Amino acid sequence: MELSPLFAWPAFALSAAVVVLAGTRLSHYGHRIAELSGLGGLWIGAVLMAAATSLPELFTDISAALLAAPDLAVGDLFGSSMVNMLVLGIIDLVHRQKRVWQQAALEHALMAGLAVVLTALAALFLSLESEIPLRVAELECAFIALLYLLGMRIVYRQESARRRQREMEKVVEAAEALTGEAPDRPAELLRAALGFATAAGVILVSAPILALSAREIAEATGISTSFVGSSLLAVTTSLPELVTALAAVRLGAFDLAVGNLFGSNAFNMAALFAVDLAQRPGALLTSVAPVHAISALVAILLMNIGIMGLLYRAEKRILLIEPDSALMIVGYALGMGLLFLAGG
Repeated sequence: MELSPLFAWPAFALSAAVVVLAGTRLSHYGHRIAELSGLGGLWIGAVLMAAATSLPELFTDISAALLAAPDLAVGDLFGSSMVNMLVLGIIDLVHRQKRVWQQAALEHALMAGLAVVLTALAALFLSLESEIPLRVAELECAFIALLYLLGMRIVYRQESARRRQREMEKVVEAAEALTGEAPDRPAELLRAALGFATAAGVILVSAPILALSAREIAEATGISTSFVGSSLLAVTTSLPELVTALAAVRLGAFDLAVGNLFGSNAFNMAALFAVDLAQRPGALLTSVAPVHAISALVAILLMNIGIMGLLYRAEKRILLIEPDSALMIVGYALGMGLLFLAGG
């Protein structure tokens, strides 16, 4: 399937708008499902919301792989991890009266650590592309996805322990449920599930157009698909995370915002497996440019700044010494510049 260069930009803008709007509604319905199910904020953000807001990346990158543009897909996944940390820096910067990092639970460091490990593993596989036998290389993305599932099991057990510590809150919620809200809950949950499925379907239809137009833009401008994926496409498909995180912070749901961003980064690495299946034959990480390792390493650097921000709880703040949102934003800008100069 080909798209005229004349229509590439309009098609990209229109499909991006649809993906963003649908992704935003997807986040809304996902949050509603989470509220009705009674799950904790950390688990909601790291799993349900992360998966929901990452669907634009997943569907778009599978479409890119099917279009024989694996660099576009891999660039989008690593670039989205960078953009998610940029979003974390932005929401922390605009809410200085309540520092987002310090309002979030320390347990987010576990999810962030999982995202760092998975990203580092993907970067390692990229760096060793010519050293790994083909049969082993074909299992790389599957191994990353398996580690993601095991890591999420650990996060779930941790969140279960936190829920046991909130038993008094559960008693209050149970008492409120007896006031007459309970009978409507199944119907509301069904409506939220139908809305979630509809938004996911819209993204599924729009994602191939977004990937196709992005590839045409790369060819028309002479910029590599690696850089287009890491910059233009990554920013576009990460807009649902930005909208969701800002809305969550305005509501005071800091755990939801932070869990969504770190959880999305971990999910992005697990999504490599789906992209790998879509672009076969051949192993995904041996079929793309090694320059993607730069994006992965910058994402790791930014995530580590975020982890330090979560763990740094000193009341007195010292500029230029402590981990800060401005440092994360500057780090993102320098990383994109380095990627561009490296020919990404």
